[in-house]
Amino acid sequence: MKPGITQLCLKRQNLDEDLRRTKELGYEAIELVFSDEGQPGIDAPNDQIAGVRKACDKLGLEICSIIATRKDAGSLLSPKKDERAKRVAILKRGLEIAEILGVNGMLLHPGQLEATDTYERAWNDCRDALKALAPEAAKRKCAIAIENVWNKFILSPREAKQFADEVGSPWVGIYLDTANLIHYGFTEVWIRELKDRIKKVHVKDYKRRPPEWTQLMDGDCNWPEIMKELRAMKFDGALVSEVGGDDERMRETAQRIRKIMAL
Repeated sequence: MKPGITQLCLKRQNLDEDLRRTKELGYEAIELVFSDEGQPGIDAPNDQIAGVRKACDKLGLEICSIIATRKDAGSLLSPKKDERAKRVAILKRGLEIAEILGVNGMLLHPGQLEATDTYERAWNDCRDALKALAPEAAKRKCAIAIENVWNKFILSPREAKQFADEVGSPWVGIYLDTANLIHYGFTEVWIRELKDRIKKVHVKDYKRRPPEWTQLMDGDCNWPEIMKELRAMKFDGALVSEVGGDDERMRETAQRIRKIMAL
């Protein structure tokens, strides 16, 4: 394992600057965000995409995962077919980018469940869209990893396991966020049940009472048990920080990830 950071914590206006800061702050891997706002661009020519890999290699940074998005990103949970189609098109472009970069994982925020909708409809359409995308993910050798986010959808490890199994492909799994589930669950239980369905890991921390986001190791995440379960499933990817802030805070986060890895 190694300490990583998502580009969401950085400025995303100058890629070279973001990469330089990532290295200087003590991270060994980066999750890049390809969008139509900021750098790198989702619509950049393929030779420019290849150049992103060269820039990371020059600094000794691993591209551990990518996010592909647009300002108008649609939603796989939307009851509207055209909104789901927007997100599918973004995912297809993300898989193309991942193949150029040689990256084996892409984060998926599936969208928000709507109060006027039904859970079953959202579940079935999202599952079917990912089942249809699975052959493309296999072809590009990049897993689509659904993050457990605060979207009223997939709220337990049992649901996450069932969803991944219904899609039925090793190229569609879960992007585990260690803190997003703390308010209603235990991270180590999710890992224990999901095992190799987990493709990537975001590290954050959260305190239940009073409810607040904290620096790593200052919240209610049980890091010794989390590391025990990650090792048991033979996870060897980056632990990707979503803890933003100024340079001092992000440097401290990298140091804390190393302390967590040593547990």
